[in-house]
Amino acid sequence: MRLPLSLPGMRLLDRRGFLGDTATGLGGMALASLLGGARPAGAGEAPIRPVIDPARPLAPRPPHLPARARRVLVIFCSGALSHVDTFDWKPELVRRHDTPLPESVSGEKVITFQGENGNLVKPQWEFRPRGMSGTMTSDLLPRLGGLADRMCFIHSMVAKSNTHGPAESQMSTGFTLDGFPSMGAWVTYALGSECDDLPAFVAIPDPRGVPQIGPRQWASAFLPAVFQGTPLGADRPVPNLARPLSLSAETDAATRDFVRRLNDAHLARHPGDTDLAARISAYELAGRMQLSAPRVADLSSETSSTLAAYGADDPANPTKARFARNCILARRLLEQGVRFVQLFNGAYAMGEGVGNWDGHKTLVDQYSVHAPILDQPAAALLEDLEARGLLDDTLVACVTEFGRMPTFQKGASGRDHNPAGFTVWLAGAGVKKAFHHGATDDFGWKAVDKPCSVYDLHATILHLLGLDHERLSWYHNGIERRLTDVHGHVVTDILA
Repeated sequence: MRLPLSLPGMRLLDRRGFLGDTATGLGGMALASLLGGARPAGAGEAPIRPVIDPARPLAPRPPHLPARARRVLVIFCSGALSHVDTFDWKPELVRRHDTPLPESVSGEKVITFQGENGNLVKPQWEFRPRGMSGTMTSDLLPRLGGLADRMCFIHSMVAKSNTHGPAESQMSTGFTLDGFPSMGAWVTYALGSECDDLPAFVAIPDPRGVPQIGPRQWASAFLPAVFQGTPLGADRPVPNLARPLSLSAETDAATRDFVRRLNDAHLARHPGDTDLAARISAYELAGRMQLSAPRVADLSSETSSTLAAYGADDPANPTKARFARNCILARRLLEQGVRFVQLFNGAYAMGEGVGNWDGHKTLVDQYSVHAPILDQPAAALLEDLEARGLLDDTLVACVTEFGRMPTFQKGASGRDHNPAGFTVWLAGAGVKKAFHHGATDDFGWKAVDKPCSVYDLHATILHLLGLDHERLSWYHNGIERRLTDVHGHVVTDILA
């Protein structure tokens, strides 16, 4: 059967029609561009870029939405803290101890980061009910477990990589690849600072060294450098800020005032030079930090009872004491209005499992050394924030790059990497207390109920700060870049 050359209502396209239709289409595209690139219905709203004064790039800026939190503390447990040995109670894992992971669960032979796995292994520390809620947590971290009534657990986290570097990068920046801004840089870009003489974003590395990807955890990448994190530690203050002993305080102040007047005059001769204004602003902040950073890192004004509560005076465990001082520093920074504090527990400079949570070979030996360093200081920090009223508008997030397997590795007494399901917890502003979101399977292997991606976690943190993760962007290399890429949903289930 031959088809007709035309159908009712169809107009044949000739040369004149083609040119006319093309002109109409191009005109429509131009109109859409002039109207601000309006998106089709349902495609989301246009990006909201903060208006930034180059002379005051850290000036406070309003959020998109009403905010529950004004500041954020992230406690990052580097090396992949085992959820099945800490916060994810699995009775079936105890009942099936030393038996293979059922094929009905795995569906296949499980091969993970370092190879083949052996049998299921029960938690290496006893789980007990804690607090009024009766939340089951293990004796590995008893002091943190004792605060379970204040915590909001997400038991169904999933990550995109089973390798430390990329997974650390995703948890801090949203991407497994290098070259993307950290969460703290995005927050500082969006909201600026509430503190005039300290950085808006401070990273506190573990006293034993830096995490595997080092400063990339707090980098600004393609965002302006003013929004990157400043590394600071109680025992490692920012270098080169101390006034030379040969220079009096009066002369130092007069010199800074003279330099400020020279900068103002230079800026007046070059109006509109935003790069110059940004550099001047950065140097002025560095000048103010000469006084403020050493003062905030000086813990001599802390009471003996505070030092004891954190374990900062523990002579039997100097590493714990140093981490405890970092925890006190984190509280002091938040008190002073620092917007985003990233506190690291665990480093890679000390080797596998010794200075971090990477328990491949002898998990019990490794964690028995490492857990006391985290437990008392981090628990005291949470209690101190609450006692001072800071938890009312501070969000605390305790995260790790991925979890660990419910099995032991073949030929070892430790657990391999597991990005398919793990636990993080939140506390403070805007989240429910003694709440549990999502779940892994009966063995703690895979997230099976309400899986939560890192994108979802980041979207939720931004939401609590009053930021719409879909509209906070930076135009880079032809793409509207976001912390959450093109993914992520706010986990409304956990919001108070």
